[in-house]
Amino acid sequence: MRRFAALFESIDTTTSTLAKIEALRSYFEAAEPSDAAWAAYILIGRRVKRSVGPTLLRTWLLEESALPGWLVDETYGSVGDLAETIALLVASATPAQFVAEDISLTEWFTQRILPLARQDDDERRRQVVGWWHRLPYRECFLVTKLLTGSLRVGVSRALVTRALEACLSQPRIQIERALIGAWEPGVQFWDALCRNAGNLDIAQPYPFFLASPLQGPPGQLGERGRWLAEWKWDGIRGQVVRRANRCAVWSRGEELITERLPEIVASTAALPDGTVLDGEVLAGSGDRLLPFARLQQRIGRKKLTAAMLDQTPVLFMAYDLLEFEGIDWRGRPLMERRAQLERLICDRQTTALTLSPAISGASWEELVGVREQARTRGVEGLMLKELRSPYGAGRQRGAWWKWKIDPYVFDGVLLYAAPGHGRRSNLYTDYTFGVWHEGALVPVAKAYSGLSGEEIRRLDAWIRRHTKEKFGIVRSVEPAHVFELAYEGIARSSRHKAGVALRFPRIVRWRTDKQAQEADSLADLKRVLAEHDAA
Repeated sequence: MRRFAALFESIDTTTSTLAKIEALRSYFEAAEPSDAAWAAYILIGRRVKRSVGPTLLRTWLLEESALPGWLVDETYGSVGDLAETIALLVASATPAQFVAEDISLTEWFTQRILPLARQDDDERRRQVVGWWHRLPYRECFLVTKLLTGSLRVGVSRALVTRALEACLSQPRIQIERALIGAWEPGVQFWDALCRNAGNLDIAQPYPFFLASPLQGPPGQLGERGRWLAEWKWDGIRGQVVRRANRCAVWSRGEELITERLPEIVASTAALPDGTVLDGEVLAGSGDRLLPFARLQQRIGRKKLTAAMLDQTPVLFMAYDLLEFEGIDWRGRPLMERRAQLERLICDRQTTALTLSPAISGASWEELVGVREQARTRGVEGLMLKELRSPYGAGRQRGAWWKWKIDPYVFDGVLLYAAPGHGRRSNLYTDYTFGVWHEGALVPVAKAYSGLSGEEIRRLDAWIRRHTKEKFGIVRSVEPAHVFELAYEGIARSSRHKAGVALRFPRIVRWRTDKQAQEADSLADLKRVLAEHDAA
């Protein structure tokens, strides 16, 4: 654990990509195989099952620190992270009790953290509090973060992959594939990775290829004939894996969602063994697509009822072929993959398995007109894919572009603010905005991106001076500032006080030219909802 804590410190204290890769490479080369596997698992963003919830941790902190609750809450509000608050108030306060033990990362997980889930609260408290008092600050912080099931660290999957490539001298494309899907960290996985055997799970998907947003006119891409145009579907990106007479459906978040999509599983039975399709899981049937919110409701259900299957059918809109007859096709040009995909789907197309159509349009000007139809079709815009391009991994600029339609916008009033995370934990960067309804402001959206560093610091200073009430780390502020926010979609919601939920809200600009009374109303948003439903 001490070596992993040192790695975390190295990553957390630099903004240099090369320095981070070098720190990762050095760690992987020196670590025991099992520890290296666990480190890779955590660093690429995998989550372990939460062992202890934040409520219990806060209760134990109050008992152990012997500090008044208001002081703990003020510290948490200033720091912005419960694990760091615990490390500051408990670990650093008892230096005399530090011991020189250094348990491996593997042992921390397999013999300490994971077994906690099977123990009662008294035993969990005894063990966790004992760790707090025995561990130095950084290790106390890390262990507590791992207890809650998440650890945000300043590296991406791509950086981890580059470091592993340098360490293992294996092709990056093989490492990327080995890290995706269901795998268990340990010696066996690390040995397979070193031998280029990777993940041997028959249901293993491929890394997803991601598009970059197109800024500006499409003419910058060159000749129109070099590009395949498709609709940008509004669903859940997924891969259908058909091997050994079994079907697995993976989401882009590397979650197996097979059991929630029986129609899609049944429709793939006619596919040849050794087939992997990339595409979109959509709510609807045939030409009738349903809003994304309906798909979310269905995917979120643990048990599918007959009524849910009838009211919200699903389909898989295939748009790429990654594997055919057991052979990896990703290195072949898109035009070849697309031609084989069309032949594959043509005679097997059903209401639950269909082909994403290519959009005609001889010129970029014609495509501009086609793109304007996107909102009425319930899609997000167009995808532009270079016909000669292979299927990559991650976000590689130049081959795939998403040309989205302009988002919806509204003007909202800042109502609440909370601290950010990581380097922004001492600044108020997470905001809640409201609109007018019957003479009062009701919350409708949360956003944390879109402001410059200077604007964040200026707004943070204002929030601290104009706080009305405090709710833990959250501050209620005077309703004085108006912001223009963009969002991708709107849906009815019984879980929100306003009765609506906005999709992907983010700040466009700070409207210093407007007073709070000039912000939009809930009626304005509901008019957009009515138009959305009518479309």
